[in-house]
Amino acid sequence: MKGNEIDQLISLLARVPGLGPRSAKRATLHLIKKRDSQLVPLIRAMQDVLTNVKTCNICGNLDTKDPCSICSDLKRDQSSVCIVQDIADLWALERSGTFKGHYHVLGGLLSAIDGIGPEELNLDKLLNKVKEGKVLEVIIALPVTVEGQTTCHYIADCLKEYGIKVYTLAQGVPVGGELDYLDDGTIQAAIKAKKAL
Repeated sequence: MKGNEIDQLISLLARVPGLGPRSAKRATLHLIKKRDSQLVPLIRAMQDVLTNVKTCNICGNLDTKDPCSICSDLKRDQSSVCIVQDIADLWALERSGTFKGHYHVLGGLLSAIDGIGPEELNLDKLLNKVKEGKVLEVIIALPVTVEGQTTCHYIADCLKEYGIKVYTLAQGVPVGGELDYLDDGTIQAAIKAKKAL
């Protein structure tokens, strides 16, 4: 019979995105069996994160310092800002190594159904950056969903008066993608975003 501590760990792990009750049970059992090699280091790493990780007051990224290592890197292009929905998107763009500017994490998307309006997003800090005059271009890298596109258009409208360049990510067929496996929305976006050869 399991103890309360085990049930509590399973319950907590089951709340982690990507893990359900079954995966949480397997993970818990694995961690208990491998206490010294995996559970103890995991506990230490989680305590370090709890103690040392901060939210960057400039862009909203997570780091052990504030401002974060991206915002404090003088080699990065301060005139270019990429807007993302959340930190996972920032990390994905950084992993690609293609963007060398700064970021801005919104912390969500506009959604009337969920009651998320402009006040709930991290927009004020973005507009303050733009008002300072250092930002010359903004790349809006939001999901191609109704909420993502609504947020994209709202931000573009907010930025119009500042005369800066505003871009969105290209949409369409991914490299290696076969048309037969793509959804209709992706195919439509690809046709609309066609370019001359």
